[in-house]
Amino acid sequence: MLFHRVTRRELSVRLFSTLATLGLLGPDASAAEVSQSNGNGLSHSSEAIHQEVLIKASRYRLYRALTDAKQFREVTELSYHAVSTVISPEVGGAFSLFGGLIGGRHIEMLPNERLVQAWREKTWEPGVYSIVSFQLNEDGSGTRVIFDHRGFPEGKGEHLATGWRSHYWEPLQKYLSLNLR
Repeated sequence: MLFHRVTRRELSVRLFSTLATLGLLGPDASAAEVSQSNGNGLSHSSEAIHQEVLIKASRYRLYRALTDAKQFREVTELSYHAVSTVISPEVGGAFSLFGGLIGGRHIEMLPNERLVQAWREKTWEPGVYSIVSFQLNEDGSGTRVIFDHRGFPEGKGEHLATGWRSHYWEPLQKYLSLNLR
């Protein structure tokens, strides 16, 4: 039986191909850039978003607003009028928000604690997904959202960071203060 020893370069190219296929690299990255970034394929050029927001509602209410299609549609109507919303209630299930401008799948759903999604904008290259994570922590009578977004295309960070505030945090705060369910 013959074994082929894989070189670091071959491993870097394979890793690049896998990450590109999973959509975890921007569309303009090249295998050479990845393998030459520091000799081991590790890149330090990725943008990421980290936001912490205090929402004046229980973790239960906030989690439901993020995962229930009817409630999230009501949230989006506060910033984005008359758009369709589809949200599967199951891990692996798909979601389509803001009339199809945002879509993806649930990767992890721990009710009232954490929601992790493979997330993308409709305008991104086909197959490119990012990862968003909503960690919901009790904070007095409210919930502190520890939010992280990574793996999105290069140059999209400012647009996305602004969008999270204006299309998620502000409308969620308003919706949950108006609807005391």
